[in-house]
Amino acid sequence: MTNKLCHPGELVTRLAQLPRPLVFTNGVFDVLHRGHVMYLEQARALGGSLLVALNTDASARRLGKGPDRPLNNEMDRACVIAALSSSSLVTWFDEDTPLELIGLVRPDVLVKGGDYDMAKLPETALVHSWGGNALALPFVAGYSTTALVRKIRNL
Repeated sequence: MTNKLCHPGELVTRLAQLPRPLVFTNGVFDVLHRGHVMYLEQARALGGSLLVALNTDASARRLGKGPDRPLNNEMDRACVIAALSSSSLVTWFDEDTPLELIGLVRPDVLVKGGDYDMAKLPETALVHSWGGNALALPFVAGYSTTALVRKIRNL
């Protein structure tokens, strides 16, 4: 599992060893649930390898999910995602968006969750600039980390 963890500075070398097409997705993936697992399986099926980029704790906090989020720290979240068979490599980014990281790794396919308007994302234009594809996968209804956290707090 830990052999899937990759510092952003080592990505280019590590990615050269993976089968293409390369699929890229990103997120916080704080409390892993069925929706996440299904989403990552679907993303992985779109190519030869799946790179999952996690928001660092600081980056996740800037998303406005609450002062106590993420519940799991970045290395714990990275280890959980790395343990999934769908992930080929797991890295992280500290910026608000993964735009710089996407430019570095030049994925063949960019995948986001269904709540994104892909046409409005600068990441989409960047991936299209080298002939890549960008698409949104539909959410699995009824699964949300935020809703799960609320449910636990109300117990």
